[in-house]
Amino acid sequence: MIIGIGNDMIEIDRVIKACEKEAFLRRCFTEKEQELILLDAKKAADNFAVKEAVAKMFGTGFREIVPIEIECLRDQLGKPYVNLHGKALEIGEERGLKTVHVSISNTKKYASAFVVGED
Repeated sequence: MIIGIGNDMIEIDRVIKACEKEAFLRRCFTEKEQELILLDAKKAADNFAVKEAVAKMFGTGFREIVPIEIECLRDQLGKPYVNLHGKALEIGEERGLKTVHVSISNTKKYASAFVVGED
């Protein structure tokens, strides 16, 4: 059963510029995500769009959870997946969330993410 859906679109350059500030990078991205961003700066926008989409899936926005509690990584084939931590994990467990399906799309200017939470 679907617990929730969320989507987000963000300007890639805006996130890359924000990541020039160490405080933003550390506040929003886990160490593993930062390693990914070092290899490809555009992944910062992809991942931030995923974080926003997950917050929308929960229906909380970033009022109850914070971006770093939503981690987006890639498997060996490049497929994105989400790990939840902290309050985001608690909310997911309370709602019976088992899987977060995620899809990321890009243009030259924008990164877009769509997520489906499933029990």
